[in-house]
Amino acid sequence: MDDGTAALGDLVMRLARTQRRRWREALAPWDLSPHQARALRVVCGQDGVRVSDLAGALRIAPRSATEVADGLQERGLVERVPVPGDRRAVVLTPTVAGRRVQGEVDAARAADSHELFARLSTADRAELGRILRVISD
Repeated sequence: MDDGTAALGDLVMRLARTQRRRWREALAPWDLSPHQARALRVVCGQDGVRVSDLAGALRIAPRSATEVADGLQERGLVERVPVPGDRRAVVLTPTVAGRRVQGEVDAARAADSHELFARLSTADRAELGRILRVISD
């Protein structure tokens, strides 16, 4: 039975690949991986994040989250800060440079999304958003 749903699935996957490629290209000036960019967004959006919570937010293994955090720390974008009252616990907090990079990355991503979706009319963008929310919920 060919009702066109297979073709729609292929188009959604093609768009996802296109979006991932564009996202990697947009991150190139900062030499960030998509995981690092997502992690930086999580850290900048909260007041101290444990690595285990970062792993949950990124849906990756804690060991992988530690590697991502290490990479961000080595680049001076986050720092590990001890938790008062718990000698063993630390949280990740953004540095000034991390907040600056996060702002620049957000602006680049917004500009790229605008460029990608500008070929659609305002009504088509609204309809696409509505349809994607229905499918993803």
